[in-house]
Amino acid sequence: MKYLHTMVRVRDLDASLRFYCEGLGLKEMRRTDVPEGKYTLVFLAAADSPEAEIELTYNWGSEEDYGSARNFGHLAFRVNDIYAVCEHLQSMGYTINRPPRDGHMAFVRSPDLVSVELLQDGHLPPREPWTSMPNVGRW
Repeated sequence: MKYLHTMVRVRDLDASLRFYCEGLGLKEMRRTDVPEGKYTLVFLAAADSPEAEIELTYNWGSEEDYGSARNFGHLAFRVNDIYAVCEHLQSMGYTINRPPRDGHMAFVRSPDLVSVELLQDGHLPPREPWTSMPNVGRW
């Protein structure tokens, strides 16, 4: 058996691509527009693990409420510098819901409320302002 991808429905494709590509550094691997079905599929992957993809599914003109996405769980990414990734995401306007107080783990949510866990490769020493930051909202 081989893992292929995880599908996430998105409300705003541009906002989601900004989060996953500009924020997290994933790369668009391929895209398929299906006019007869009124949807677009965009497959993303991290540079160091292109075989594990996230499939963003955008349904054109859909008003469907996808809910809070809490039933999904979360996506997880190992990062080289959790503080730098969190600072970058914050600078883009994203809320770090669970700051990396321990130098190892943080959570942020995508524009479609999908929880994304960031895990430091190894551990970094605790660092301000992260050590003193409270949790915000849900993740």
